[in-house]
Amino acid sequence: MITAPSNDPGQTTSGGRGNRAMPTGIWILGLVSMFMDISSELVHSLLPVFMTTVLGASMMTIGMLEGIAEATASVTKVFSGAFSDYLGKRKIPVVLGYGLSALTKLIFPLATAIGWVLAARFTDRIGKGIRDAPRDALIVELVTEKSRGAAYGLRQSLDSAGAFAGPLLALIFMALFANNIKAVLWVAVIPACIAVTLLVLGVHEPDTREKSTGERNRLTLADAGRLSHRYWLVVALGSVLTLARFSDAFLVLRAQNLGLTPGFVPLIMIVMNVVYALFSYPAGRAADRLHPRLLLIPGTAMLMVSDIVLAFAETPLVALAGAELWGVHMALTQGLLSKLIADTAPDELRGTAFGIFNLISGGALLISSMIAGALWSISGASATFMAGALFAAFAAVGLLFYPSKT
Repeated sequence: MITAPSNDPGQTTSGGRGNRAMPTGIWILGLVSMFMDISSELVHSLLPVFMTTVLGASMMTIGMLEGIAEATASVTKVFSGAFSDYLGKRKIPVVLGYGLSALTKLIFPLATAIGWVLAARFTDRIGKGIRDAPRDALIVELVTEKSRGAAYGLRQSLDSAGAFAGPLLALIFMALFANNIKAVLWVAVIPACIAVTLLVLGVHEPDTREKSTGERNRLTLADAGRLSHRYWLVVALGSVLTLARFSDAFLVLRAQNLGLTPGFVPLIMIVMNVVYALFSYPAGRAADRLHPRLLLIPGTAMLMVSDIVLAFAETPLVALAGAELWGVHMALTQGLLSKLIADTAPDELRGTAFGIFNLISGGALLISSMIAGALWSISGASATFMAGALFAAFAAVGLLFYPSKT
């Protein structure tokens, strides 16, 4: 049986070590993310190939579908984050969101037309939108201020472990099921159910309502005006980085474009997420000690180099090297951005802050994915990734002006 964490953020899973170890609740949230990502990435590593080879979708259709799906999640995050602020409770929307995403895993293997996939992706992303902002706000409430970067890094590391385990399972089951994609998609239902069970039984949020000294969120647009200019600077930085980094589906399509058979295409997601998982926790610990610019600039440079490598790749092996660099970029930037949002938002608006951040980033992802799909259809894969490198270069220049004091 899983032991519930103490409501004291300083409580750890090992005695006598103070705040250096993570509370049990952070580990469980990380495991929940891991199992759901096993499920989701198993699906996502095969879905682009499924849509093109089985359902006959075009690259433009895939770009639009991915962008719309992610933008849907981002819009939902605003409402779920604000509502969790209003309630003063995080777990209820988190459970609802994970449960909805788990249910959608039943739809993908049943799909007979692109409309089914669109409906499933749309619903799955609504579930993600409902859960993500309250979950990120809950993480802040489970740890001390000096451990936020490490907490986000640990959750992201476990999440990424699931993200490479999912494609690895896809690879194994594609071999076992003789490349029957629909049969493999059924496997994704199992880890999704495990994730929801762990969340329901193992996570207990602390009661922070009575500790809050700020003004209560009234679910009005005026609340967004209470967010600081430092917060909006972080939002702007995250949005530019998202414009430079379109949907992971294009990594999968690039691997297929360079000659990997459908059974081995998940390798590119495995490689990317192994690197992401290995570097996320050390990067999170570094984020608690270093100025953000010291991580964001190298992280953006990694994305730029990754795009260039993928643009000029002529073999699957070179594409895998590009995916490794993509993973380093993700590790250096994603947990840090979450920490910066937590640091710059007031306690009573933290869910709203994460929701707005994800809404604007989702809009940027919609634009970047549609541009990527159009460029691929018109000019090919190389033009798509070179455009990403150009956006990354712009982002790197912008980071030079990030204030020296945070």
